Amino acid sequence: MANGVTSFDVASIPEIELVAAHAPGARLAFMHPVKSRSAIRTAYSKFGVTIFAFDTHEELAKILEATDGATDLTLMVRLAVSAEGAAYSLSGKFGVETHEASALLLAARRATEGRLGVSFHVGSQCMRPTAFQAAMAQASRAIVRAGVLVDIVDVGGGFPSIYPGMVPPDMADYVDSIQRGFAEMMVHEDTELWCEPGRALVAEASSILTKVELKKGDALYLNDGSYGSLFDAAHTKWPFPVKLFRGAESADDGEALEVEGPLKPFRFYGPTCDSLDHMPGPFWLPEDVREGDYIEIGMLGAYGVAMNTRFNGFGDAETAVVEDAPMASMFGLAGRTIRLPREAQEEERNKVVRLSRPKGRAGKSRRKR
Repeated sequence: MANGVTSFDVASIPEIELVAAHAPGARLAFMHPVKSRSAIRTAYSKFGVTIFAFDTHEELAKILEATDGATDLTLMVRLAVSAEGAAYSLSGKFGVETHEASALLLAARRATEGRLGVSFHVGSQCMRPTAFQAAMAQASRAIVRAGVLVDIVDVGGGFPSIYPGMVPPDMADYVDSIQRGFAEMMVHEDTELWCEPGRALVAEASSILTKVELKKGDALYLNDGSYGSLFDAAHTKWPFPVKLFRGAESADDGEALEVEGPLKPFRFYGPTCDSLDHMPGPFWLPEDVREGDYIEIGMLGAYGVAMNTRFNGFGDAETAVVEDAPMASMFGLAGRTIRLPREAQEEERNKVVRLSRPKGRAGKSRRKR
């Protein structure tokens, strides 16, 4: 809260307890569309949570019953919208189809004297700003068909960060798209506009420093993996930027130096016995990487911490706070480009080299091949 964040999206009672402990007085929104009755009851009666999301009539009934028909609720109808442009779609599990949403919106409006809203999620790492505007148009049509006015429009998450091979448009383009979409929605002048920034907010803030335990051809066996900080690298094959460091254990000052040199693609294996503990990459590192080197894997954000387990007894990590710039940034803290080696090679091949000519002769340019 010291940084100005006073509202939190929560998915469970443990998350509610965590936020309440560290940010007392914060506004909490229980945006998981499926909750147990006991979780709803505890959230409302013990922690004062009044904002609840749902995508079915059955879940709406649970919320009303578990809160004893409370009249101070904010009811958020989760819509299923198109996820075109998203690197990781979130449209399959939650959300009422927009052609069926009108009845649910109307039922929610009739069920409470509190506020009514709509929410959706265009998918994680959305690379197309106009996806938000298109989703808002879908939501607006559902609202009009229901004949209700909503007090809140929550555009959810999906705001991207930068990874190798994935350089999104400027964040301003996303804001502009949302503002255009909101201006075109059939809402009243006091309707609030919400969002749930996740990846874009914190992806640049953390990385993991892993140790190379073995090199086997193009495979590097690390002391962290898919059951630790690299869940996305394994299960969604997310491309993370990497750097190689050497010398931390032998240097007099205990500092490791970044290793540079010709790059080649590597794949990673984690420390557990599970063959699923595999990160295919490719991760481009200096070709002379060796046992005992350290690899910094950047742009991990919150998922690098939250997904960590103790499977096979692994998972220990020390946390250090550093002040160096992220490997790339959507916010001007570092460059906006993480080029793949093949892109750099293509650029080199296509570079125009200007040659000097004897005076009096026309100069020419030649492509270097």
